[in-house]
Amino acid sequence: MAFIMALLICSISIKFAMAQSELTVRKELEEVEKLLVEVENEVNALLNKQSSLEQKKKSLKSHLRRLAEQKNSAHSWGTESFDWSVELETKCRSVFGISSFRSHQLEVMNVTLSGVDCILIMPTGAGKSLCFQLPALISSGLTLVISPLVSLMEDQISSLSKRNVNAVMLSSSTEKHTMNAVFADMTSSPCKMKLLYVTPEKLAKSKRFMNKLEQCYKKGLLSRIAIDEVHCCSHWGHDFRPDYKFLGILKRQFPQTPILGLTATASMHVLVDVQKILHLQHAQVYKGSFNRENLCYQVQLKPLDHTECMDKISQLILSKYRNQSGIVYCFSRKDTVSVASDLSARGVMSAAYHADLESCERSRVHNLWTEDKIKVIVATIAFGMGIDKPNVRFVIHHSLSKSVENYYQESGRAGRDGLPADCLLLYRLSDVHRQSCMVFTESTGLAQLYSMMGYCCNLSTCRRKLLAQHFNEVWEETSCSGMCDCCSSQFVDILEPISVERLEKSIPLVYEVLDNAKHSDTRLTSQKVLNAVLGKGPSQHRAHKAADLSREHCEYLVAKMLAAGHIKEEFHFTPYSTISYLVIASRKSNLNHSENKSDSEKCSPVVPHKRSKMSLEEDTEVILLSD
Repeated sequence: MAFIMALLICSISIKFAMAQSELTVRKELEEVEKLLVEVENEVNALLNKQSSLEQKKKSLKSHLRRLAEQKNSAHSWGTESFDWSVELETKCRSVFGISSFRSHQLEVMNVTLSGVDCILIMPTGAGKSLCFQLPALISSGLTLVISPLVSLMEDQISSLSKRNVNAVMLSSSTEKHTMNAVFADMTSSPCKMKLLYVTPEKLAKSKRFMNKLEQCYKKGLLSRIAIDEVHCCSHWGHDFRPDYKFLGILKRQFPQTPILGLTATASMHVLVDVQKILHLQHAQVYKGSFNRENLCYQVQLKPLDHTECMDKISQLILSKYRNQSGIVYCFSRKDTVSVASDLSARGVMSAAYHADLESCERSRVHNLWTEDKIKVIVATIAFGMGIDKPNVRFVIHHSLSKSVENYYQESGRAGRDGLPADCLLLYRLSDVHRQSCMVFTESTGLAQLYSMMGYCCNLSTCRRKLLAQHFNEVWEETSCSGMCDCCSSQFVDILEPISVERLEKSIPLVYEVLDNAKHSDTRLTSQKVLNAVLGKGPSQHRAHKAADLSREHCEYLVAKMLAAGHIKEEFHFTPYSTISYLVIASRKSNLNHSENKSDSEKCSPVVPHKRSKMSLEEDTEVILLSD
């Protein structure tokens, strides 16, 4: 009996040992599978990076070849020795009241008058429109101007009409008899119209218009085609518009007509893409400096409380910009209405402008602002391209733009008269996620948004230098002359930098929180992740200990991990909205800072002093902008 019991116990022990062994093996297998997933993610990330670098290398080589070709076939485009030079200068003075040309204007006008294709990249307010408007006056035929927005065309038509220039616009609201008169004039010699403005949709969807344009070309009356906001052709651009793709047929249909593309913002990648789409590989390219030396760039933390935020903005406007003109950009149409209402209640004359307004109401608000009957226009990005009010003293962003290009263009509406103007951006991490839910479907939407986040969070590098890096220009910080918050002590008082090591100690806690969420089949937004890492919120979400960080430093860490690809956003649709959740993308224990940077430069979120005006109430986050 004892022997049987011993055998039974032995059998049970063996089975238990085998079960334990199987459990151990399964657990080890799970760990290996988890590691394999991480390695696969890292390999995919490296392959994507390799592919991106190969594409960039190819683009750079192609760009260098084109630059060499242009240099070898250089022409003295900037001289006044052309047959039309005297007439060009005379018309410039008599019609536009301009006595001298700005940088690149004369070269571009001589190029297009010579029948050569050209692309011009110059900052907002640098005088791009003159480069096709003035040549149109001394050309015998018609200059076709393609523009993305009706409001932009209306502005230019109004300005030209005041100068007695025969300029016409065709849009969906154009009456039939007016359209017939325009079509008749397009094929009449001499052509009475000097400039004809249309949207790209008109070309893409109106066969009748394209037929008339072909007749105009065959009679030698199509002098040039100017494509405004030409960056809209490119998927890589910040404002891609599908109908701009149709413009690729123009060079094929009208090979002898010079094309002039114009934009204020185009990285080299966008430029190469535009040249390929429009078949302008051999076009002369002129690029002005991105720098607007009269603009002062600032970023400050946006108060979480709406009332406090409105108090802050209204106090600034009433104290520093009383009776001066400005723009407040908002994320949504709803925001524009509430911000305009709250500012008006605080004594700031303002009105909302967004795409849902009736056309007549948008025009009314725009005219009130242009005529200084209201001082502040509170707008979405619907209020943008072509705005040409010279005395705008400030542009305030109530939330960050969706890309650096968008921000550069929007902020560039300040100070067109050359006098000092301020560009203030109120930043909050929560606004990043509001934007990401809108742009994640775009091919480069998140990458461009994260670059913008980097610009906002930086407090150590000259903001002009960050813009220069983004637009492939060289910039010395000493040239800023204190015209940004990072180069002037009057804007930001740094109290408490934080070391990289201290931040990196909390990286495992972020992973632990996200692992807990995954195991409990729970999704966490950025704010819930922050709470859990700091030991707040439901206990099942928290890590085994709270991070030794302030909430602001923790925000910085999460943002930095997001920008570096350690964690990523996943988007889920509800019946009424899109929600961003954070998940692990690739486990790494460091923040992967760029080389040749000191820790203090790479990572310096701060707790600034409280100040009476437009101060930073909380710590901020620092992420260096990368191209």
